[in-house]
Amino acid sequence: MIPVPTNTKVWLACGVTDMRKGFVTLAAQAERVLRQDPYSGHLFVFRGRRGDLIKVIWWDGQGACLFSKRLEKGKFVWPAAKDGKLSLTPAQLSMLLEGIDWRIPRRTWRPLTVG
Repeated sequence: MIPVPTNTKVWLACGVTDMRKGFVTLAAQAERVLRQDPYSGHLFVFRGRRGDLIKVIWWDGQGACLFSKRLEKGKFVWPAAKDGKLSLTPAQLSMLLEGIDWRIPRRTWRPLTVG
C-alpha cells in the first residue's frame, strides 16, 4: 500500500488515459487537465482504456513516484464521466486498489440488538 500522509488528497482523473505515459507526461496531464500541482504531494490516479490497469503518481518531497497495478481478473471501478476529476479519501483509494466498488461501500454486518 502507498504510505499516504493524513493531509494528502487523492485525485482521480475521470475518463481514460494512455497507459504508455510515464511520470512526466502524467504530471503534465494533472497540471493541464486536472488543474492541480503535480508536485503538491497529492496522489493522482489514472486508468487505462481496458480498465484493468491504473497508474498513480505522487511527489513525496524527495522525488517522483509512479505506481501501477494491473488486475488479473475484472476491472477497476471508475466514474462514468468522460473528463474532469474526482476527490477520493485514502480509504476509498484502498478499496479502489483492491478492486472493490468504492462508490457505495456497504458494511457487511450490523448488530441487530445491543448486548
